[in-house]
Amino acid sequence: MKIQALDIRVGDRIVTYFNTKMQVCTVQYILEPDLPNITLSVFIGDRYRYAASRIVRFRPDALVDLAN
Repeated sequence: MKIQALDIRVGDRIVTYFNTKMQVCTVQYILEPDLPNITLSVFIGDRYRYAASRIVRFRPDALVDLAN
């Protein structure tokens, strides 16, 4: 299922590039929701591990895949 980047919430599992591979990631924080790009902190898996977190950015009108 695809949603707009503006509709992403903390805890959503999305498909995005993480360490140069497309992977399912969990949104940990929404860092900058109101700038030209939405900035998210994401990590792999269901549980938070700081060593594996990354920052991803999306345009507000981008469509993002939600993982089931």
